[in-house]
Amino acid sequence: MSDPGPSSEGGGLGSTGQEAEADGEPPQEGPRNSPCCEGQQKMEEQDEAPAAKQPRLGEGVGLDLGFSRTATEAALDVGGSQDIVLITDKVCSHPEDNGKTAGESEKGEEEEESFQNGGENKETMGQTEGGEDKTGVELENTGPEDTACQPQYLGLDFSQNPQMLTGSWAEYTHCPENYLKGCKWAPDGSCIVSNSADNVLRVYNLPPELYSGSWDLLSEMSPVLRMTEGDTIYDYCWFPKMSSLGPDTCFIASSSRDNPVHIWDAFYGDLRATFRPYNHLDELTAAHSLCFSPDGSQLYCGFEKTVRVFYTERPGRDCEERPTVVKKHGQSGIISCLAFSPSQAVYVCGSYSRTVGLYSCEDGSLLALLPQRHHGGVTHLLFSPDGYHLYTGGRKDPEILCWDLRDPGRVLFSLPRTINTNQRIYFDLDPSGRYLVSGDTEGMMSVWDTLTAPPDGNEAELQPFLQFQAHRDCTNGISIHPFMPLVASCSGQRQFPWPTESDDSGSEEDRVISSNGIREDNALVLWWAGPLGSSSEESKQ
Repeated sequence: MSDPGPSSEGGGLGSTGQEAEADGEPPQEGPRNSPCCEGQQKMEEQDEAPAAKQPRLGEGVGLDLGFSRTATEAALDVGGSQDIVLITDKVCSHPEDNGKTAGESEKGEEEEESFQNGGENKETMGQTEGGEDKTGVELENTGPEDTACQPQYLGLDFSQNPQMLTGSWAEYTHCPENYLKGCKWAPDGSCIVSNSADNVLRVYNLPPELYSGSWDLLSEMSPVLRMTEGDTIYDYCWFPKMSSLGPDTCFIASSSRDNPVHIWDAFYGDLRATFRPYNHLDELTAAHSLCFSPDGSQLYCGFEKTVRVFYTERPGRDCEERPTVVKKHGQSGIISCLAFSPSQAVYVCGSYSRTVGLYSCEDGSLLALLPQRHHGGVTHLLFSPDGYHLYTGGRKDPEILCWDLRDPGRVLFSLPRTINTNQRIYFDLDPSGRYLVSGDTEGMMSVWDTLTAPPDGNEAELQPFLQFQAHRDCTNGISIHPFMPLVASCSGQRQFPWPTESDDSGSEEDRVISSNGIREDNALVLWWAGPLGSSSEESKQ
């Protein structure tokens, strides 16, 4: 692993890079090899610096949570591009114009209106850094009850297949079998992070052409930051209060095999802090799942039969241990995924033991243990926006289950999908909670309308109302933009060539299946799922 940069703990514990396993999950440990992209990464990082770096706010030793939270801090670019910031200021300083300015194209107006959502959940914080009002006059009239700059989500339109805008392909060709393993939009929608088999987290800015509607000028995306982990990345997540206009809020937490939890500066790419969990033998152990609390003050980490809670402002080894099995009763197995309820002080844990448990945020006590309905270990959890429903999916499991948390243990309906691998296959809900989007191992992207489900539940199977071929390979990552009608998808999986019937006298290449039998497609792609404006057909090819 290359030099991680300054850390609040004097640097994290790292090891030499090793290749990721097929599904990035511990029950299937794979061979470890050195990464082959480190040299390429260093050369590219010297050639292209992160976009528009602003002066650092100081090399603090901890994670400063006393930052400003206002609606005008709608982050639209990791580097804080000046022209984009001006558009955002217009939106929040002229709410009566509904986010639209004269002279913009029809597409530009719709997208500019949607940027109001960049300040989502920020006006309710009421915090300023050092007691100083950083937004001047505009902040004076902003309060928890002021709805002038409230997010106005530009809804998704799945009446037709989403149109491909751009993506990243060449970035994943420097290493063999450099398949992707998920992608996640930043909370402010300004950028997206991807995870791949070369153990590198890549941050991409949202293409600036989307802001102006000049879609015919879209080119292939290139990452502005690359953060290299020492081994297979188990999980990663954004700091929930992240704003690209405040570099001190741009953080990504990641956990990898045989390494502590790393906190990466998503504005500069440095390693800023480490959280070091130890087992009962005082040996460093890796977290299998990560999730920040909604207010960002705590980081929950999943281990075998245990959840450890770290305080983000105090990096190090001090943590609170919350066992999930007490006196042989509870949720066993490795805690593989975590999620927080948007309406209650409750978090949910998924386990490789095929169980799902609901816990109290206050003391970690078990509130309910859902029955084992999945065929494989639970790999992804998602709450509905109202907090009433929980969606769960598992490895090698042909369905996503929707649970009614008002009656724990009751499955309202299931969503069928094709999953023939242990790989984690993500799914996502749009902000309204109506559309659920998921990929599968056949490269299809499926969209379900949850409002069409039977009201009485009865565990009916809800068929997707839209399906299309998004990738040639396994579509393992799906992430819906926080406020724009954009869907990001990523693809790829470990390929296993089968030997042919040729005799042993042939060469090694002759004894394996031809490349025509392997549908390799390692890519990150952005899809437009909104109304079609003045964009040209050439920009969508």
